[in-house]
Amino acid sequence: MSRIRSHIDPRSEVFAANQEHYDGLLKTLRERTAQAMTGGRQKLRDRHHQRGKILARDRIDRLVDPATPFLELSSLAAWGQYGNEVPSAGIVTGIGIVSGHACMIIAHDATVKGGSFFHETVKKQNRALEIAGDNRLPAIYLVDCGGAFLPEQHRVFPDRDHFGNSFYRQCNMSASGLRQISAVFGGCTAGGAYIPALSDQVVMVEGNARIHLGGPSIVKVAINETVDGDTLGGAAMHTRVSGVSDHLARDEPHALALVRDMVADLGAAPRFESAGPVTPPLYDPEELNGVISHDRRIPYDVREIIARLVDGSAFQEFKPEWGETLVCGTAKIHGHQIGILGNNGALFSESALKGAHFITSCDQQGIPVVFLHNITGYMVGTEAERGGIAKNSAKMVYAMSIAQVPRLSIIVGGSYGAGNYGMCGRGFRPDFLFAWPNAEVATMSADIASNVMLELRQTNVKLPPPEADELAEIEQTVRAQYAEQSDPYYATSRLWDDGLIEPALTRDILGLCLALVTTVPEFDRRTPIYRM
Repeated sequence: MSRIRSHIDPRSEVFAANQEHYDGLLKTLRERTAQAMTGGRQKLRDRHHQRGKILARDRIDRLVDPATPFLELSSLAAWGQYGNEVPSAGIVTGIGIVSGHACMIIAHDATVKGGSFFHETVKKQNRALEIAGDNRLPAIYLVDCGGAFLPEQHRVFPDRDHFGNSFYRQCNMSASGLRQISAVFGGCTAGGAYIPALSDQVVMVEGNARIHLGGPSIVKVAINETVDGDTLGGAAMHTRVSGVSDHLARDEPHALALVRDMVADLGAAPRFESAGPVTPPLYDPEELNGVISHDRRIPYDVREIIARLVDGSAFQEFKPEWGETLVCGTAKIHGHQIGILGNNGALFSESALKGAHFITSCDQQGIPVVFLHNITGYMVGTEAERGGIAKNSAKMVYAMSIAQVPRLSIIVGGSYGAGNYGMCGRGFRPDFLFAWPNAEVATMSADIASNVMLELRQTNVKLPPPEADELAEIEQTVRAQYAEQSDPYYATSRLWDDGLIEPALTRDILGLCLALVTTVPEFDRRTPIYRM
C-alpha cells in the first residue's frame, strides 16, 4: 500500500496563519466544553454534595474500569439555549468499559433543573439508546431524574420520538437480550420512574433514592393523601415491600460496586480492541490545526487530513485520476480496515459515480466507510445537468443509503445541500457523526442563500421594484440567519451530530468507534457493484 506524501510545510506562513486561527477555535471549544461539564450552578452542586451524592460525571468515573476510555457524546447539547441553564441537556451519555464490557452509560444530572427532561435531553437519551441497540450494548442508567420539565411538555411528552420512545427502546432492547441496569441515586418522578421500573435489575441508594409515579404533592391533589417522599417511594420500601428494587445500597459507592458486579456476570466479550498491529501516522495529528485553511475560499488537499489520521499514512487510492474532486481509498485506523471518502471540491458526475462504485465495493467486502465532509454540494449548471448530475448524484446517495457496513462521518469543513446527503449526513443515520469546531452544515452557504433571496425579490412581478434599502435588509437578514444556524455550536446544541471534537483526537475517536461497530454480528451481504 502506498503512503501519502505530505506537501505541507509546518514552518510556512500559511501553516502558521491556519494554526493561529484554529487554536482560537479550540480555545473556544475547550472553554465551552468545560463550562458545560461543570453541571448546574455552584450552590446546586454544593447542595448535591451535602446530601451525600456524587456528581454525574464522577459517578461514571467510579463506574468504569480504571485507565479505560470513556467516549462522551454530545457534551454541548442545549448549548446557548434556555439561557445556558441546561448544560449538556442535563444528562451525560457515552460508551465506557465496565467490568471488561463495553456499555452505554446514561447519567442524569440532578444539579441541572433537578434532572428534568427537556427536548434535547430526550433526544440525547434516545440517541444513546439508538447507538446501544445498533451496536448490541447493554445500557446502564445512573438515575437522578425529575421527569419531564413541565413548561416543555409539548416538546417532551406526546410525539413519537419524545420521552415515551425511550421506554419503547428500553423494552425492545431488553427483549433482544441487552441488559438494562439502573442505579437510582435520587428522585425518579412520573416518567422518570419508568427508567428503573423497566430495567432488568435495579439498585436503590438508601436515604436518597425514591421512585414514585406521582410525588407527594400530586398524591395530595389527586386523592387527598398526605405522605412524605420516603414513605411513598423510598429505597427501603421499594426493596423490601413493593419489589420494584432488587438491591438496597447503603451509599452511592456501594450502588456503583453492585452495578459493576451485575455487568461482570453478562459474559459478553470485551470490546475496544485494535484489530491488529498499529502504526502511528507518519505526520503528527496535531498538525491538522495548520492544515485546515483559515479562509474557506482557500482550498487544501483532503489527503493531508488522511495522512494524519490513518496508520502509517498508508492509503491505497481508488481511481486517483478520475473524478478527482472525490478522494476515495482504503486504509487502516488503529488496525481496522476502512474505506475513506474525502472531498476536494464540488462533486461532478464522475465524482458521484466514483463514490457510488467505491461505496458498493466496500459494502461487498464488509469494509466500514468513513466520510470526511468538506463539500459545497454537487455541481450545478447547464453542462452538469446535461451530463446527468441529477441521476448520477442520486446513484451515490442510493449506494450510501443502502450500504450495510458501518458508516462514520466527520464534518471537517462545510457540508452543504445535497453534498451533505451524498456524504452520509445525519439524515442517513451514520453509526457515528462528529464535527470539528470549524464545521458548517446548511442547505447552502450564506453567499449563495443571500443571492438567491435577492434574485427572488428582484424578479417578483407581484411587487413593485425593490429599493436599495430593502435589498440591503434582505441580504443582512439572510446572512445573519445563516451565520447563526450554520454555526457548529448551533448544530451540536440541537444534536445534529454526536459531538464537537478536536481534529487531533479524531484518529483515536474513530479507533474507538471502529472497535465498537466492527464487533456487531455479521450480516448477509448481497451488494451489487456500480460499474457506470
